[in-house]
Order: sequence, then structure tokens, then C-alpha cells
Amino acid sequence: MASALASKMGLSLRRKQAKIFNVTVVTMDADLVFSCELKWRGKDLFELVCRTLGLRETWFFGLRYDVKDTVAWLKMDKKVLDHDVPKEEPIVFHFLSKFYPENVEEELVQDITQHLFFLQVKKSILEEEIYCPPEASVLLASYAVHAKYGDYDPNVHKPGFLSQDELLPKRVINLYQMTAEMWEERITVCYAEHRGRTRDEAEMEYLKIAQDLEMYGVNYFSIRNKKGTSLLLGVDALGLHIYDLDNRLTPKISFPWNEIRNISYSDKEFAIKPVDKRADVFKFNSSKLRVNKLILQLCIGNHDLFMRRRRVDSLEVQQMKTQAREEKARKQMERQRLEREKQLREEAERARDELQRRLIQLQDEAHMANEALLRSEETADLLAEKAQIAEEEAKLLAQKAAEAEQEMQRIKVTAIRSEEEKRLMEQKMLEAEMIALKMAEESERRAKEADQLKQDLQEARESERRAKNKLLEITSKSEYSPVSLSANSLPADGPNFNFSMENLSFDFKDTDMKRLSMEIEKEKVEYMEKSKHLQEQLNELKTEIESLKLKERETPLDILHNENTQKGTSKQSNFKKDVNGTQCGWYAGSIWDDQRRDPESQEHRYSDLRNDDNQRGDQEKPSLISRENKKARLVVPTQAHSENVVPRMFPETANYVAGGTYGCI
Repeated sequence: MASALASKMGLSLRRKQAKIFNVTVVTMDADLVFSCELKWRGKDLFELVCRTLGLRETWFFGLRYDVKDTVAWLKMDKKVLDHDVPKEEPIVFHFLSKFYPENVEEELVQDITQHLFFLQVKKSILEEEIYCPPEASVLLASYAVHAKYGDYDPNVHKPGFLSQDELLPKRVINLYQMTAEMWEERITVCYAEHRGRTRDEAEMEYLKIAQDLEMYGVNYFSIRNKKGTSLLLGVDALGLHIYDLDNRLTPKISFPWNEIRNISYSDKEFAIKPVDKRADVFKFNSSKLRVNKLILQLCIGNHDLFMRRRRVDSLEVQQMKTQAREEKARKQMERQRLEREKQLREEAERARDELQRRLIQLQDEAHMANEALLRSEETADLLAEKAQIAEEEAKLLAQKAAEAEQEMQRIKVTAIRSEEEKRLMEQKMLEAEMIALKMAEESERRAKEADQLKQDLQEARESERRAKNKLLEITSKSEYSPVSLSANSLPADGPNFNFSMENLSFDFKDTDMKRLSMEIEKEKVEYMEKSKHLQEQLNELKTEIESLKLKERETPLDILHNENTQKGTSKQSNFKKDVNGTQCGWYAGSIWDDQRRDPESQEHRYSDLRNDDNQRGDQEKPSLISRENKKARLVVPTQAHSENVVPRMFPETANYVAGGTYGCI
């Protein structure tokens, strides 16, 4: 004990000497290390972290630290070292979202806020802290892949590129007889359909699907009711929910924030008092005082945000939304400009490829014409050689015919010597005549062949002349094509596109209300179409993988989700079910009917409350915590204090105030 006290005093002395202590803040993106002063409060450290991250929507986040077997959040008005934090340095805090929005698309303004929520929700789904059905898991995985890799490109994203990524909960993988390649193929099919979206748009689509999951944004705590039954208390952005231990999807009873009048605790006992004072009070016990404080913190923060959403946005939020719209418009213009430049570049490249193809085609035609010219020249040379040979043969035959004629004359001279010689000479003369006749016919035939060869030679020369003319014509065309190509060819560094921004301006005047109404209606129609397409896509994915499902590996949450799907039960329908609910063991559902039958007495009580609030003045705000007999109480404004407040996020919530009833365990 003395040694521990001495070590603690030594540590305190060292801290006083140093006057600083080291803190490590773990975010979803990176770890941040800070040197803090001893006098710093939780607000000083929290604002330093937010400034470092560039975060302005600070009301969703907090610094969480581990305490024994539970967790706690850093209080803003308390010194950091006064918390029950570990004494070893550096002190580790986790920068996480403490409260969740009702509608991510409407409430999340900054890109960094959206990105941090995306990373935290994705981690909760993969670690099965949030239950997600298999078909929704595949669709969410495709948006996560798009946020990481951008547009799908089959030349880059080849099979196996997702082998190192953790995209699906292990429960979903074990539930079906599917290999990793089969899962990757289905995720890639959905991923290819998201082409054209930015990273921010993909993350927003991921959050829009995840916010409809039953366990999204719910903090669960173990409690016991007055009978000693073990239950679960769920705290989220819409209200308080009571669950069975084995069913975290469907609450047995729900208490919307606008129907709760007061939440108080004394030691370990909590009490939830409805707006209707005639209704029974629901009481429960928790195991530890630290857990009670955590529950009360979450109730206060979620209720404050619930009421804040139903009021007009503050000047800071309006300014942030305006800046976000301007930034979004600027990014849209930049993206359109890049798309136009990309399109023009692709068209120029296509024109260049077409000119190159045409040039290659003309070169091929010129080559073919040269080959035809060479063949014509060879044919003409061959025909000329044949004609020369025929002329020589004709001359030889003519010479032989002359010799035969001379021989015939000689024989005629010698024929007078004798009859025998005459007969012989006549016979020889006849033979010589026959030979001469044959030689003459042969000479005539050869002469005709020579004439025919001369004619063929003339035709060959004519063909050669035509081939040369065609070659000259092709050559003349080729001389102009390269010049045209060089004149229209692209420079080495691509086309230079200049866009004038002088006349670009934005006018955000809200004068044309009809046009704004039409745009809102158009957005509603588009949202309904997207929701319908999303539902069809989820049903299609579920149908594809249902045949491979292993029934024996279904978890209790899978069975509960399937029963809720068959019954048509959703996250928002739970409130409607409780509002229209039936009578249970400890509560009757006719109280609200009495309240509606007597609106005058109710309005009289509400008007008195409003008069009291007006008398206090604008500077005095109703306190959410009151102390009575050393008990902490959470006083929730009644319906009378917020009757002029119109719910903007969930229209269904408006029905809870008018006709809600409570059930009980």
C-alpha cells in the first residue's frame, strides 16, 4: 500500500515537473498523438482533435476510454486527468461517433463526417455488432469496393483483386455453400453497376442502406425489471426500446422521445415516465452505477439531438449546409468539365486512329498496285521474248522454203535426163512440192502466231500503262494524306482545351417557389424510383444465393430477421405497432383514447405550461436534469412545449404524438 502510494506520488511529481502528459487518440483513419497540459479539460482535448481532423459537426462524436469491464465517455467540463483513466502514458482515447443521425443524407454535411461514419458502421457490420442480412451484405460490400477502387475497369480489376479485402461478415460466408470466387463474382456484378459515382456518393449510398438495419445506432444495456426478468435496454436516436435477451432485432416495447415526460434514476433504479401521467411508470434496474451514468448521458444527448432536428437549423448549420451545397456544385461542374475533356480527347484519339487506319489502307493499296505493275512488266517481257522467238522461227521456215524451191528447180533441170530419172524426179518433185506445201502452211501458221504475240504484247503494254497511271493516282493521294494527318494530329501532351469561366455564376435566390416545389417533387419521384430499384436489387441478390443457403448454420438473428421479413416488420414499423398496440400485463392501451376525447383539458394544461415558459424569459432554458431528494431526473418537454415543432426527418414520428400507447413486460 505504501509502495503504491509512493509510486503514485512520484508519478504526480513527475507530471508537475513536466506540466504536460501524452495522449494517443485512435480514429477510424489513423492514430493521433498530442501533448496536453495538466489543467486541460475534456473540451480542450476534444476541440484539438476536431481541429486536427477539420471536423465541424462535433455534436455526433466523443472520446471514449476503457474502464475495467465497461467503457466511458470523456466529459467536456471535467479535467482529463480527473477521469478514471489509466495512469500509464500515453493515455489512449478512441474518437468515435457517440450519437447517430436519423437520416444520414439530410444531417451529415461534411465529407469527413460522412467518411468517419462510413468507416465505423462498416467495421460494426463486419464484426457483427450490427446484424445485416446476406443480400444486403453483398450490396454493401459492392459500395465499399467502389469507395476504395473507384469505377470498375475489367482491364484493371481482374478476378482475384478482392482476395485480400474483408468485405462480408463471417456469419454470411459460413451460411452458404459458396467459394470466395463465387462471392467475389456476385460482388463484382453489383460493383460494375455503380460506374460514374464518386467515393463520397458510394459512401453515402452505403450509409443510406445501413441506417435501415434493425441494430443500426442502438446501444444495448443489460437490465432487470421489477419482477427480476433479465432484459435489454436499447438507446438510439428515436427513443428507448426494451428487448428480450435473445432478440435484439424486434423490441417488445418502444418509448419515442416525444412520448417520454421524465427519466430518472436513484442508485441503480431507473424510471421512465410517459407524457400521460395516468400511464404506468416503467421501472428497471441496472447492475452498476457507472452504467447508469452512461445510460443517462446517452439519453440526454439523443433527446437533445431529437429536439434539435425538429427546430430550425442554427446559423452555423445553415452556413455549413450552404458551403456544402456550393462545394458540391463546384465538384459537379469540375466533374462535368473533366468528362467533356475526356470525351473530346477520346474523340480526337478516335479521329487519329481513323487517319492512321486510312493511311495504312492507302499504303497497302499502293503496295498492291506496285506488285501489279511488276507482274505486268514481267508479262510484257515474256510476251516480247516469245514474239522474237516466233519471228526467228518464221525466218528459218522461210529460208527452208527457199531452199526447197531451189531444190525443186534443180530437180526440174535434171528431170530431162531419162524417163526413169524423170519419173524419179517427178516423184521427188511431188514429194518436194508436198514438203514445200507443208513448209508454207507451217510458215503461215508461224506468221499468224507472231501476229498474235505482237497483239498480246501490245495489250500487255497497254495494261502496264494503265497500272502506272493507277500507281501515279494513288501516289498523288498519299502525298496529301500525311499532310492532313500532321495538321490534325494531337500534340505530345494531349489536346489543350480552354474553357472560359467568366460568365459562370451561381444565383441561390429563393424567389421561384413553384420551381422549387417541382424540383422537390422530382427528387421525391427519383428517390422512390431508387428505393424501388434498391429493393428489386436486394430481392434479386437474395433469390440468387438462397439455393446455396445452409439452414442448419442459421443464427438466431437470421431466424428473427426472416420472421420479421415475412411479417413485413421494419425498423420504422415498430413504433407504429407500439402506438396502435394492445393491452399488456402492466399497462392498458385506452389512456391515449381518453386524452384524445378531452383535448380542451389537455390544451389548457399545455397553455399554462407555455405561459410559465414565457414568463421565465429567453435566457432561462428548461433544465433537462433536476434533483429531487438526491435523485437525478431527466425532464423531457411534453407535447405542449413542442406542439409547434414539425418533424422534418421522419413523418411517421408525427403519428406517435397523436395516438401512441405503451405496452409493457
